[in-house]
Amino acid sequence: MTDQVFDFVSSLFLLVGALLCFGAAVSLVRFPDVLGKMHAITKPQVLGLIFVSVGIALSLRTWWAVGLCVLIIVLQLLTAPVSASLVSRSAYRSGLADDSELLVNHLAEDLEGAGFRHLD
Repeated sequence: MTDQVFDFVSSLFLLVGALLCFGAAVSLVRFPDVLGKMHAITKPQVLGLIFVSVGIALSLRTWWAVGLCVLIIVLQLLTAPVSASLVSRSAYRSGLADDSELLVNHLAEDLEGAGFRHLD
């Protein structure tokens, strides 16, 4: 009986994780600019991977699977914000990001202080 419960819960986690990852993929196609895409992709993708990892750990029910899934989650939580920030900064510096709708632009102030001129 408990095996069926674990299998059902793990399949729910896998389904929710797959839907979140699909939502991130759809936002990659639908959003027009780099900054909007990075914001819309990073959050559901990370949460989707967490749900998929928990679903796999519940499905396999072994310590090595739980440890590996925890390692995957920790590495994803550490690297996703950094990579999104670096992609956004490089898009801004190369002129691909539309900064006309930004209310506050701290990056422009920091780059101007460092001697970088934004090409308009």
